[in-house]
Amino acid sequence: MFKIDNHNLFEELGLPKLVELSTAFYTRVYADQDPWFRNMFPDDMDMAIQNQYEFFAQRLGGPQIYSARKGHPALRARHASFPITRRAAERWIEHMTAALDEVGIEGVQKEALLEFFTDTAFFLQNLDEHNQRIY
Repeated sequence: MFKIDNHNLFEELGLPKLVELSTAFYTRVYADQDPWFRNMFPDDMDMAIQNQYEFFAQRLGGPQIYSARKGHPALRARHASFPITRRAAERWIEHMTAALDEVGIEGVQKEALLEFFTDTAFFLQNLDEHNQRIY
C-alpha cells in the first residue's frame, strides 16, 4: 500500500492539476538533451500527456478514464519495449520532481506522489547495470 492510497488525491488535486503536472513533466522530457532518454518517448507529446494524466486520475481515486480508453494499465507490459535502466528511472524521477515543484504540489501530497512515482519507476526497470534484461 502506498501513501497515495490513504486519501483521494484526485479529489484533493483535481483533473486540471493532473493535466498541468503531466504537461510540465512532458515539457521537460521532450526538452531533455540526452537521446538515450528522450528517444524512449513517443513523438506525439499530446498523447503522452493524455495517457499520463488519465492514468494518474484513475490511480489517484478518480474515474476510470484511462482503462475506458486503453484497457488495463498493465504498466510493465506497456513499458517492456523501452530500455529502462536504473539511470532512466532516476532521470524520470528527476523530471517528475521538477514538474511537481513547478505546478506547486507540496507537502504530504508531494511526498505521497513521489513515493509512488519512485517505486513505480524502479518497478518498471527492465535492464540491469549491464543492459541485460531483468524480465
